Amino acid sequence: QVQLVESGGGLVQPGGSLRLSCAATGGPVSTFTMGWFRQPPEKGREFVAGITWNGGRTDYADSVKDRFIIYRDNTKSMVYLQMNSLKPEDSAVYYCVLRRRLALAIPILANEYGDWGQGTQVTVSS
Repeated sequence: QVQLVESGGGLVQPGGSLRLSCAATGGPVSTFTMGWFRQPPEKGREFVAGITWNGGRTDYADSVKDRFIIYRDNTKSMVYLQMNSLKPEDSAVYYCVLRRRLALAIPILANEYGDWGQGTQVTVSS
């Protein structure tokens, strides 16, 4: 059973940066699409970014394009989300996700991902 553990969240000022990490343990993940979702207070979970098994393709929500970068290191079973130029509206619990089924494109719906981490809180505030 694969477990996903996020880290790197915290409090940051607007305009600052954070890097989230996701460690996958319990099984190989190098052949699976992975990604990040977030859930702001009192809202549903929303797609942030996704990456294919070899990193050859990435996709981003419009709200984070040109500010966030997703990448992975399959030798370490790690996925990262570099977040730059953070805004207060980026405040949310961020979840690492994994999809086991083959997909032609990176899914953006939460129910397309079967494995979720516990989440890490990101707060952007002055």
